[in-house]
Amino acid sequence: MLKVIVHTDGACSGNPGKGGYGLIMQFGKHKKEENQGFKLTTNNRMELLAAIRSLELLTKEGCDVLIYSDSKYVVQAVEKGWVFGWVKKNFKGKKNPDLWKRFLVAYERHNVKFQWVKGHAGNEMNERADFLATSALHLEPILIDQGYEDSIKGDEELF
Repeated sequence: MLKVIVHTDGACSGNPGKGGYGLIMQFGKHKKEENQGFKLTTNNRMELLAAIRSLELLTKEGCDVLIYSDSKYVVQAVEKGWVFGWVKKNFKGKKNPDLWKRFLVAYERHNVKFQWVKGHAGNEMNERADFLATSALHLEPILIDQGYEDSIKGDEELF
């Protein structure tokens, strides 16, 4: 099995606000980093998107993947099996169904485990992922988080 170690983080300036994600992937001596910024999103969406992108970047099926994240939202949803219950209820009443569905497609291609790490506690790789996520707020081009923007369309003022 191919064992991949991933460190992810999401960031938001305001919540909702301008956001970004960062990830670091390691396989043996190989290392890859990625980050991206978004015009309007939430911190939880960026945390989840970092995990999604790390799995989508893998070119071979069936990898053993260990994802370190400081997001209890993401880690507990998967490790406690909540997301699988949400699927059975078609994500009724849950936030971010577009990303959770995308996550599950990528998740099912691999053997994925999550490990929660405390954020901003001196963990070198978590700090690097945080740096990538926060610096993504200033990257160009900054993207539109269409899933988030679609979810708030009904909330706009009418007058």
